[in-house]
Amino acid sequence: MISRLLTPPKVLPGVLAVVYLGIAVYGSQAPPAGRTAPRTVDGRPDLQGEWNYSAVTPLERPSELKDKQILTDEEASDFERRIVGGRDPDGRSQNPQADVSTAYNAFWYEQGMKLTTKRTSLIVDPPDGRIPPLTPEAKKRADAVSALSRRRPAGPEDMGVVPRCILGFNAGPPMLPRAYNNNVQLLQTRDYFAILNEMVHTPRIVPLDGRPHVSIPQWVGDSRGSWKGDTLIVDTTYFRGESGLRDLVATPNLRLVERFRRVSADTLIYQFTVEDPTTYTRPWTVEFPMTNMAKSHEHLYEYACHEGNRAMVNILTAARGEEKANKDAATKRPQ
Repeated sequence: MISRLLTPPKVLPGVLAVVYLGIAVYGSQAPPAGRTAPRTVDGRPDLQGEWNYSAVTPLERPSELKDKQILTDEEASDFERRIVGGRDPDGRSQNPQADVSTAYNAFWYEQGMKLTTKRTSLIVDPPDGRIPPLTPEAKKRADAVSALSRRRPAGPEDMGVVPRCILGFNAGPPMLPRAYNNNVQLLQTRDYFAILNEMVHTPRIVPLDGRPHVSIPQWVGDSRGSWKGDTLIVDTTYFRGESGLRDLVATPNLRLVERFRRVSADTLIYQFTVEDPTTYTRPWTVEFPMTNMAKSHEHLYEYACHEGNRAMVNILTAARGEEKANKDAATKRPQ
């Protein structure tokens, strides 16, 4: 949302040019009789387009709902009314997804106004709708990250991947609905699948030709795709030490499996499973629908994070100012 207001559209990164050239040849066609989703010329589901994944539903099931997995129509209407109606002009939303709700006023938020699912959480497994507990080792890593975030930063390297504009807070991988910019563009050829998120504007190029993983750690991991029926499965491994996943430190054992399934012209189901036995006590799975932005005549534009990253400059300037103030106070203190 912020990028649509502040940043004019620019040419997509050059790495996508090859994908676009492929699309010009690849093309798509209207769905044959009996099919509800469009297909490419070779019969594959056409996943291409600009998709919004805003969600009112919380990632984890609220404790007061306990074992309730699905809301009734009446409960869904009440939940929607309480969450959306609870947003005040200062942006202090009651939506559990609004984890940065004190940063901006309500104008900047793009969390959606309607429930896209009647489930009580985006997590569909475990059955309790909660992220599994961390292992003792992972708890130590999380505490270390938390302690580092409270220290005065000596330089940019002391900051996390989000304030440094390396990874978007909702782009992952995996993608998760957050406060704003919940938009992604999907591009597709026979041999490649491209995922371009609005937040931080980082493309993932996913080969579909069966090549093996490359064992080089990357910020967004190393992705390989394959079709299983009408579902495109993207398997990602070899993440770097930091990832966009809940701000936790990744390990070499982290494996992410994403599934993309287009069920109609306007809806795509996105699901992912996180596996890391050194971080979580069991795997966990999230699922939610994405909505075709063409229906609302909206488009995805470049989010120029680095160009507008005043926060990093201000944080480091304040840290240096605090250090100078402490040093000046120390020199004036009686010996």
